[in-house]
Amino acid sequence: MITKKSRTEVRVKKHRRIRNTLSGTAARPRLAVFRSNQHMYAQLIDDEAGKTLVSASTLDADVKADLEKTNNVEAASRLGTVIAKRAIDAGVKEVIFDRGGFIYAGKVAALADAARKAGLEF
Repeated sequence: MITKKSRTEVRVKKHRRIRNTLSGTAARPRLAVFRSNQHMYAQLIDDEAGKTLVSASTLDADVKADLEKTNNVEAASRLGTVIAKRAIDAGVKEVIFDRGGFIYAGKVAALADAARKAGLEF
């Protein structure tokens, strides 16, 4: 009998393959994106030190205040703007984008485009 893998299992496998080639440093941290059914999360990670430098999510009060919903493209673009501003305040201009195994379309692409517009380079 053939069994079909769940979307989560497929995404995790893709993310493992991606992470074999991506690694963040203090000078150029990794912008990791995760989206659930209700929220989105983004963080800048220095993999060499094992530390999160900056993080933002749609659960944050300042991000959530402007939004009707926290799981649409508008929320993702707002989150991209916020993470970019926080990164620039922390002194980070260049990042490596880690889509987390998600398809680069919709919310993930909106977050990336908003972050680029706000001043991050990747």
